[in-house]
Amino acid sequence: MYEKDKANPKPPHHTHDKGYKQLLSNKKAFLELIKTFVREDWVKDISEDNLLPVNKSYVLQDFKEKEADIVYRLQTKDADAIFYILLELQSTVDYTMPFRLLLYMTEIWRDAYNNTPENERERKDFRLPAIIPAVLYNGAGNWTASTSFKEILSGQERFPKQILNFNYILFDVNRYREEELYQASNLISSIFVLDQTMSHQELTKRLRKLIGVLKKLTPDEFRQIMVWLKNVLQPKMPEYLQEEVDRILEISNPWEVEIMITNLELTLEEMKKQAKTEGVKEGRMEVARMALGKGLAVDVVVEITGLSREIVLQLENELKN
Repeated sequence: MYEKDKANPKPPHHTHDKGYKQLLSNKKAFLELIKTFVREDWVKDISEDNLLPVNKSYVLQDFKEKEADIVYRLQTKDADAIFYILLELQSTVDYTMPFRLLLYMTEIWRDAYNNTPENERERKDFRLPAIIPAVLYNGAGNWTASTSFKEILSGQERFPKQILNFNYILFDVNRYREEELYQASNLISSIFVLDQTMSHQELTKRLRKLIGVLKKLTPDEFRQIMVWLKNVLQPKMPEYLQEEVDRILEISNPWEVEIMITNLELTLEEMKKQAKTEGVKEGRMEVARMALGKGLAVDVVVEITGLSREIVLQLENELKN
């Protein structure tokens, strides 16, 4: 395992990686994630002032293709802890997750130990930072991997007091109820409610339901959600529409959100019509191929399909070759 300087990052392996990493690199958004979805007593004591982003990315050689993480250090007068969130943004569940997290945690502790002066780390009162591991998952299927490390150990029932154990926090985007997310009414819940959608039509429908929330966001928060939409939505669009979508999402004023949604709806409708037109044309071309294959004359095929003579001649030439 090695650390990677984030000044020269490896390109994320998933479009969502870039969106979520940019989003959660903002302290306010990260804190919102913790306070909205973690039900623990210690949550209420965390503030932006005692959170410090750790500018390192921990990459395991065995899992380098899956690396995408967020690390924060929590520093208070009576606690020193590290939040380590692994972004598991793929469609399949990784059953090695508890073991992967252990390896990451071990390397974080090794780093903390090596960066502590020798005379300090040999003192009786030296303590390694507590690590709170978490996984953010947005796959469509249920997360069925163990959330407790001991559950992947053989003999865990026989040696309960001797074996290592920890539980990680799971942020399972698609398992949160839609109404719960609307009720939270903040940036991170808005991202989750949009990330749950699979179709463009559902996306714009939910954007309309979020208009009230979006208008209340600060300009910086609104910019973050637009950046996230660009990172996730634009790559899914046909190449001829990507520039248009980029222009539509290039707004910084929350009060322009209704115009933005309308423009997005019109663009997506145009894409739908284009796809339908192309589908009809492809269907006609398939009929033409069959007709030519049965020996029908070019002029007859033109009349049957409505295709141009040029296209039918091209298809005839392809069949001959």
